[in-house]
Amino acid sequence: MASLKDMRVRIASTKATQKITKAMQMVAASKLRRAQSAAEAARPYAERMDAVIGNIASAAAGSGSAPALLAGTGKDAVHLLLVCTGERGLSGAFNSSIVRLARERALALVAQGKTVKFFCVGRKGYEQLRRNFDSQIVEHVDLRAVRQLAFKNAEDIAKQVVARFEAGEFDVCTLFYSRFKSVIAQIPTAQQIVPLEIAPRAAAAATAAYDYEPAEDEILARLLPRNLAVQVFRALLENNASFYGAQMSAMDNATRNAGDMIRKQTLIYNRTRQAMITKELIEIISGAEAI
Repeated sequence: MASLKDMRVRIASTKATQKITKAMQMVAASKLRRAQSAAEAARPYAERMDAVIGNIASAAAGSGSAPALLAGTGKDAVHLLLVCTGERGLSGAFNSSIVRLARERALALVAQGKTVKFFCVGRKGYEQLRRNFDSQIVEHVDLRAVRQLAFKNAEDIAKQVVARFEAGEFDVCTLFYSRFKSVIAQIPTAQQIVPLEIAPRAAAAATAAYDYEPAEDEILARLLPRNLAVQVFRALLENNASFYGAQMSAMDNATRNAGDMIRKQTLIYNRTRQAMITKELIEIISGAEAI
Protein backbone atom coordinates (compact mmCIF):
# COMPACT_ATOMS: atom_id res chain seq x y z
CA MET A 1 0.00 0.00 0.00
CA ALA A 2 1.26 3.48 -0.84
CA SER A 3 2.28 5.73 2.04
CA LEU A 4 0.34 8.85 2.98
CA LYS A 5 3.07 11.00 1.48
CA ASP A 6 2.82 9.17 -1.85
CA MET A 7 -0.95 9.65 -1.82
CA ARG A 8 -0.60 13.38 -1.14
CA VAL A 9 1.89 13.71 -4.00
CA ARG A 10 -0.46 11.81 -6.32
CA ILE A 11 -3.43 14.01 -5.39
CA ALA A 12 -1.37 17.19 -5.88
CA SER A 13 -0.16 15.92 -9.28
CA THR A 14 -3.72 15.15 -10.39
CA LYS A 15 -4.89 18.60 -9.28
CA ALA A 16 -2.08 20.22 -11.29
CA THR A 17 -3.07 18.19 -14.34
CA GLN A 18 -6.69 19.24 -13.86
CA LYS A 19 -5.68 22.91 -13.87
CA ILE A 20 -3.77 22.41 -17.12
CA THR A 21 -6.64 20.61 -18.88
CA LYS A 22 -9.12 23.25 -17.67
CA ALA A 23 -6.90 26.02 -19.01
CA MET A 24 -6.51 24.23 -22.36
CA GLN A 25 -10.28 23.80 -22.55
CA MET A 26 -10.81 27.53 -22.04
CA VAL A 27 -8.17 28.43 -24.63
CA ALA A 28 -9.70 26.03 -27.17
CA ALA A 29 -13.16 27.47 -26.50
CA SER A 30 -11.95 31.02 -27.13
CA LYS A 31 -10.15 30.05 -30.35
CA LEU A 32 -13.06 27.92 -31.53
CA ARG A 33 -15.35 30.92 -32.03
CA ARG A 34 -13.00 32.59 -34.48
CA ALA A 35 -12.14 29.31 -36.26
CA GLN A 36 -15.81 28.36 -36.58
CA SER A 37 -16.71 31.77 -38.00
CA ALA A 38 -13.90 31.50 -40.58
CA ALA A 39 -14.97 27.99 -41.63
CA GLU A 40 -18.63 28.95 -41.97
CA ALA A 41 -17.73 32.09 -43.91
CA ALA A 42 -15.68 30.06 -46.43
CA ARG A 43 -18.48 27.62 -47.25
CA PRO A 44 -20.73 29.91 -49.38
CA TYR A 45 -17.79 31.05 -51.53
CA ALA A 46 -16.59 27.48 -52.13
CA GLU A 47 -20.11 26.28 -52.93
CA ARG A 48 -20.71 29.21 -55.29
CA MET A 49 -17.39 28.51 -56.99
CA ASP A 50 -18.55 24.93 -57.60
CA ALA A 51 -21.79 26.21 -59.09
CA VAL A 52 -20.01 28.63 -61.44
CA ILE A 53 -17.53 25.99 -62.61
CA GLY A 54 -20.39 23.51 -63.07
CA ASN A 55 -22.18 26.04 -65.30
CA ILE A 56 -19.11 26.72 -67.42
CA ALA A 57 -18.10 23.03 -67.51
CA SER A 58 -21.49 22.03 -68.94
CA ALA A 59 -20.89 24.44 -71.83
CA ALA A 60 -17.30 23.27 -72.31
CA ALA A 61 -18.31 19.59 -72.33
CA GLY A 62 -20.05 20.03 -75.65
CA SER A 63 -16.96 21.50 -77.27
CA GLY A 64 -14.69 18.72 -76.00
CA SER A 65 -12.01 21.22 -74.98
CA ALA A 66 -12.22 20.94 -71.19
CA PRO A 67 -8.88 21.39 -69.34
CA ALA A 68 -7.18 18.33 -67.86
CA LEU A 69 -7.97 19.43 -64.29
CA LEU A 70 -11.65 18.96 -65.18
CA ALA A 71 -11.54 16.16 -67.73
CA GLY A 72 -8.72 14.18 -66.15
CA THR A 73 -6.10 12.07 -67.88
CA GLY A 74 -8.53 9.39 -68.99
CA LYS A 75 -7.20 6.83 -66.50
CA ASP A 76 -7.02 6.30 -62.74
CA ALA A 77 -3.93 4.17 -62.26
CA VAL A 78 -2.14 6.52 -59.83
CA HIS A 79 -3.94 8.18 -56.92
CA LEU A 80 -2.63 11.05 -54.82
CA LEU A 81 -4.20 11.30 -51.36
CA LEU A 82 -3.96 14.84 -49.97
CA VAL A 83 -4.35 14.27 -46.22
CA CYS A 84 -4.88 17.38 -44.07
CA THR A 85 -4.55 16.92 -40.30
CA GLY A 86 -3.55 19.01 -37.29
CA GLU A 87 -0.10 20.01 -36.10
CA ARG A 88 -0.82 19.20 -32.45
CA GLY A 89 -2.45 16.44 -30.46
CA LEU A 90 -4.54 16.36 -27.26
CA SER A 91 -7.65 16.52 -29.43
CA GLY A 92 -9.22 13.10 -28.99
CA ALA A 93 -9.75 11.14 -32.21
CA PHE A 94 -9.60 14.18 -34.50
CA ASN A 95 -6.32 13.33 -36.28
CA SER A 96 -6.65 9.55 -36.16
CA SER A 97 -10.15 9.60 -37.72
CA ILE A 98 -8.86 11.47 -40.79
CA VAL A 99 -5.85 9.18 -41.08
CA ARG A 100 -8.06 6.11 -40.69
CA LEU A 101 -10.29 7.23 -43.56
CA ALA A 102 -7.25 7.88 -45.79
CA ARG A 103 -5.67 4.56 -44.81
CA GLU A 104 -8.84 2.63 -45.64
CA ARG A 105 -9.06 4.35 -49.02
CA ALA A 106 -5.39 3.60 -49.72
CA LEU A 107 -5.72 -0.08 -48.83
CA ALA A 108 -8.85 -0.38 -50.98
CA LEU A 109 -7.05 1.20 -53.96
CA VAL A 110 -3.99 -1.02 -53.50
CA ALA A 111 -6.27 -4.07 -53.44
CA GLN A 112 -7.60 -2.93 -56.85
CA GLY A 113 -4.07 -2.78 -58.25
CA LYS A 114 -3.76 1.03 -58.13
CA THR A 115 -0.67 3.00 -57.17
CA VAL A 116 -1.13 5.24 -54.13
CA LYS A 117 0.88 8.32 -53.13
CA PHE A 118 0.43 10.59 -50.12
CA PHE A 119 0.69 14.37 -49.80
CA CYS A 120 0.59 15.16 -46.07
CA VAL A 121 -0.41 18.54 -44.66
CA GLY A 122 0.07 18.55 -40.90
CA ARG A 123 2.55 16.85 -38.61
CA LYS A 124 0.19 14.41 -36.90
CA GLY A 125 -1.06 12.83 -40.11
CA TYR A 126 2.47 12.54 -41.44
CA GLU A 127 3.68 10.79 -38.28
CA GLN A 128 0.87 8.25 -38.40
CA LEU A 129 0.99 7.54 -42.12
CA ARG A 130 4.75 7.07 -42.34
CA ARG A 131 4.50 4.01 -40.10
CA ASN A 132 2.87 2.06 -42.94
CA PHE A 133 3.37 4.19 -46.05
CA ASP A 134 6.74 5.89 -45.55
CA SER A 135 7.99 5.18 -49.08
CA GLN A 136 4.72 6.41 -50.62
CA ILE A 137 4.74 9.86 -49.01
CA VAL A 138 5.89 12.28 -51.73
CA GLU A 139 5.42 15.59 -49.88
CA HIS A 140 4.92 16.91 -46.36
CA VAL A 141 3.85 20.47 -45.53
CA ASP A 142 4.41 21.63 -41.96
CA LEU A 143 2.22 24.55 -40.85
CA ARG A 144 3.46 24.82 -37.26
CA ALA A 145 5.14 28.14 -38.00
CA VAL A 146 1.87 29.61 -39.35
CA ARG A 147 0.14 31.59 -36.61
CA GLN A 148 -2.99 32.28 -38.65
CA LEU A 149 -4.11 30.40 -41.75
CA ALA A 150 -4.21 32.48 -44.91
CA PHE A 151 -5.24 31.79 -48.49
CA LYS A 152 -1.56 31.93 -49.46
CA ASN A 153 -0.93 28.71 -47.50
CA ALA A 154 -3.62 26.87 -49.44
CA GLU A 155 -2.50 28.42 -52.72
CA ASP A 156 1.05 27.13 -52.24
CA ILE A 157 -0.27 23.61 -51.59
CA ALA A 158 -2.55 23.80 -54.63
CA LYS A 159 0.34 24.91 -56.86
CA GLN A 160 2.37 21.88 -55.78
CA VAL A 161 -0.56 19.56 -56.53
CA VAL A 162 -1.10 21.13 -59.97
CA ALA A 163 2.62 20.94 -60.77
CA ARG A 164 2.69 17.24 -59.92
CA PHE A 165 -0.44 16.65 -62.00
CA GLU A 166 0.99 18.45 -65.02
CA ALA A 167 4.19 16.42 -64.61
CA GLY A 168 2.11 13.24 -64.92
CA GLU A 169 2.81 12.00 -61.39
CA PHE A 170 -0.82 11.05 -60.67
CA ASP A 171 -4.22 10.73 -62.31
CA VAL A 172 -6.66 11.31 -59.44
CA CYS A 173 -6.29 13.44 -56.31
CA THR A 174 -8.55 13.09 -53.27
CA LEU A 175 -8.62 15.59 -50.41
CA PHE A 176 -9.10 14.30 -46.84
CA TYR A 177 -10.10 16.58 -43.98
CA SER A 178 -12.57 16.84 -41.10
CA ARG A 179 -15.72 18.87 -41.73
CA PHE A 180 -16.86 20.87 -38.71
CA LYS A 181 -20.45 20.19 -37.66
CA SER A 182 -20.48 21.03 -33.96
CA VAL A 183 -18.25 20.98 -30.90
CA ILE A 184 -18.94 17.28 -30.37
CA ALA A 185 -19.25 16.25 -34.03
CA GLN A 186 -16.51 16.46 -36.67
CA ILE A 187 -17.05 14.46 -39.84
CA PRO A 188 -14.02 12.92 -41.68
CA THR A 189 -14.54 13.77 -45.35
CA ALA A 190 -13.02 12.60 -48.63
CA GLN A 191 -13.44 14.93 -51.65
CA GLN A 192 -12.07 14.31 -55.14
CA ILE A 193 -10.52 17.52 -56.44
CA VAL A 194 -8.57 16.27 -59.51
CA PRO A 195 -10.28 15.70 -61.87
CA LEU A 196 -12.91 17.95 -60.36
CA GLU A 197 -16.22 16.27 -59.60
CA ILE A 198 -19.10 18.59 -60.44
CA ALA A 199 -21.90 18.47 -57.88
CA PRO A 200 -25.24 17.32 -59.34
CA ARG A 201 -26.99 20.48 -58.20
CA ALA A 202 -24.33 22.62 -59.90
CA ALA A 203 -24.71 20.69 -63.16
CA ALA A 204 -28.51 20.83 -62.94
CA ALA A 205 -28.44 24.59 -62.42
CA ALA A 206 -26.83 25.13 -65.80
CA THR A 207 -30.09 25.35 -67.72
CA ALA A 208 -29.75 28.79 -69.27
CA ALA A 209 -27.67 29.41 -72.37
CA TYR A 210 -24.70 31.75 -71.99
CA ASP A 211 -22.11 33.16 -74.37
CA TYR A 212 -18.69 33.33 -72.73
CA GLU A 213 -15.90 35.75 -73.56
CA PRO A 214 -13.19 34.51 -73.59
CA ALA A 215 -13.98 30.89 -74.44
CA GLU A 216 -15.03 28.38 -71.82
CA ASP A 217 -11.74 26.50 -71.86
CA GLU A 218 -9.77 29.71 -71.25
CA ILE A 219 -12.01 30.64 -68.32
CA LEU A 220 -11.73 27.16 -66.83
CA ALA A 221 -7.94 27.22 -67.24
CA ARG A 222 -7.91 30.23 -64.89
CA LEU A 223 -10.72 29.15 -62.56
CA LEU A 224 -9.80 25.50 -61.94
CA PRO A 225 -6.41 26.12 -60.25
CA ARG A 226 -8.01 28.83 -58.12
CA ASN A 227 -10.90 26.53 -57.25
CA LEU A 228 -8.38 23.90 -56.19
CA ALA A 229 -6.78 26.44 -53.82
CA VAL A 230 -10.24 27.44 -52.55
CA GLN A 231 -11.14 23.84 -51.75
CA VAL A 232 -7.82 23.29 -49.95
CA PHE A 233 -8.27 26.54 -48.01
CA ARG A 234 -11.79 25.49 -47.03
CA ALA A 235 -10.43 22.12 -45.85
CA LEU A 236 -7.76 23.85 -43.75
CA LEU A 237 -10.35 26.14 -42.15
CA GLU A 238 -12.74 23.25 -41.49
CA ASN A 239 -9.85 21.30 -39.97
CA ASN A 240 -8.90 24.23 -37.77
CA ALA A 241 -12.43 24.56 -36.38
CA SER A 242 -12.74 20.80 -35.98
CA PHE A 243 -9.44 20.64 -34.11
CA TYR A 244 -10.46 23.23 -31.52
CA GLY A 245 -13.89 21.63 -31.14
CA ALA A 246 -12.32 18.20 -30.60
CA GLN A 247 -9.70 19.61 -28.24
CA MET A 248 -12.35 21.45 -26.23
CA SER A 249 -14.36 18.23 -25.81
CA ALA A 250 -11.26 16.16 -25.01
CA MET A 251 -10.01 18.62 -22.38
CA ASP A 252 -13.48 18.86 -20.84
CA ASN A 253 -13.57 15.07 -20.49
CA ALA A 254 -10.03 15.08 -19.09
CA THR A 255 -10.95 17.75 -16.52
CA ARG A 256 -13.98 15.80 -15.34
CA ASN A 257 -11.99 12.55 -15.20
CA ALA A 258 -9.31 14.29 -13.14
CA GLY A 259 -12.00 15.51 -10.74
CA ASP A 260 -13.28 11.94 -10.33
CA MET A 261 -9.74 10.71 -9.69
CA ILE A 262 -9.13 13.42 -7.07
CA ARG A 263 -12.32 12.48 -5.23
CA LYS A 264 -11.43 8.77 -5.22
CA GLN A 265 -7.81 9.40 -4.19
CA THR A 266 -8.90 11.79 -1.41
CA LEU A 267 -11.37 9.20 -0.08
CA ILE A 268 -8.68 6.51 -0.05
CA TYR A 269 -6.24 8.92 1.61
CA ASN A 270 -8.71 9.85 4.36
CA ARG A 271 -9.61 6.22 5.02
CA THR A 272 -5.96 5.18 5.18
CA ARG A 273 -5.11 8.09 7.47
CA GLN A 274 -8.03 7.29 9.76
CA ALA A 275 -7.01 3.63 9.88
CA MET A 276 -3.44 4.57 10.83
CA ILE A 277 -4.64 6.95 13.56
CA THR A 278 -6.98 4.27 14.96
CA LYS A 279 -4.16 1.73 14.92
CA GLU A 280 -1.83 4.09 16.79
CA LEU A 281 -4.51 4.81 19.42
CA ILE A 282 -5.09 1.11 19.95
CA GLU A 283 -1.36 0.54 20.40
CA ILE A 284 -1.11 3.41 22.93
CA ILE A 285 -4.11 2.18 24.91
CA SER A 286 -2.86 -1.40 24.86
CA GLY A 287 0.58 -0.29 26.08
CA ALA A 288 -0.93 1.78 28.91
CA GLU A 289 -3.08 -1.13 30.05
CA ALA A 290 -0.09 -3.47 30.01
CA ILE A 291 1.81 -1.16 32.36
